[in-house]
Amino acid sequence: MVTDPQNQGKKPGMESRTYRSLITKLSTRTKPVRNLLLYSSVYLALIAAAEVVLVSKLLSLPLSPAPIVAGLLTFAVYGNDRLVDIETDAKTAPARTAFVRQYQDRFYVLAAIAYGLAVALSVFGGPLSFGLSLLPGAVWVLYAYNWIPQFAEQTRRLKEIFILNSALVAVAWSLVIVFLPLAFVDASVSPAAGVVFFFFVLATFVNTEIPNVRDTAGDRETGVRTLPVVVGVRGTKFVLYGITVLTAAILVVAVSESVLTVREVSVLLASLLFLAGVIFCLNRIENNGALAIAAECTRLPALVLAVLPMLR
Repeated sequence: MVTDPQNQGKKPGMESRTYRSLITKLSTRTKPVRNLLLYSSVYLALIAAAEVVLVSKLLSLPLSPAPIVAGLLTFAVYGNDRLVDIETDAKTAPARTAFVRQYQDRFYVLAAIAYGLAVALSVFGGPLSFGLSLLPGAVWVLYAYNWIPQFAEQTRRLKEIFILNSALVAVAWSLVIVFLPLAFVDASVSPAAGVVFFFFVLATFVNTEIPNVRDTAGDRETGVRTLPVVVGVRGTKFVLYGITVLTAAILVVAVSESVLTVREVSVLLASLLFLAGVIFCLNRIENNGALAIAAECTRLPALVLAVLPMLR
């Protein structure tokens, strides 16, 4: 029998253990970067910027500072939201809360700087751009703080009002994502822009409710009424499927009326297909946190398809 002198003396499974050890070391060394991206809302800011680029491509708009402004606004608003809800989030997202607590002071400073930069840059887009940059902050204050008179049982924040909480987030962010690039280049609002806006409103509503499945126990305990709290996970999946199908139907009508091209609709339908896949996985896999991130990334395949022709 011919033997390999380089492998003499190696125990069975040694290579496998070495491989696992390398993976463990790599995971440990990259953990700070992963935590920064996921827990500080940096990845949400990058997604928001990518969505603005997608809108610019769909509506044939020239690139502008709009993606940067949207990214900065997203980082600032979500960073502040995690600071305000640090006590309640400890029950639904303990790892993220621990990270936010550790860097709490830096979060305040970075969020303030990010919002200031976003507003300053928005001035170059004119009055409408400036107003849109103020919208997320104003909506977030109304959404997150106790300001509603206590005329209803324990309802002091818009965040606690059923359906309105997710709808408010969807509309506010869709206004920024779709109309900020229009404002920067002084473009008119076309029927195509209206269809893209409704696409983002409905898809963002679905995105907002998907993480609520993971947070069901904590939301129920803190009095936040979400779809999973009110109708359960199974009912939530049916509702989200229905909204996704409705969104697809709007796109089909848009292409039949020549509001959008077949290619543009195909790009957005690809995003909905990925979103439907995430909905399907709800309550089927244990890592609902990964599903929440996957849902937020469902516009990225559309962006890839939109910019792919430019690379040829």
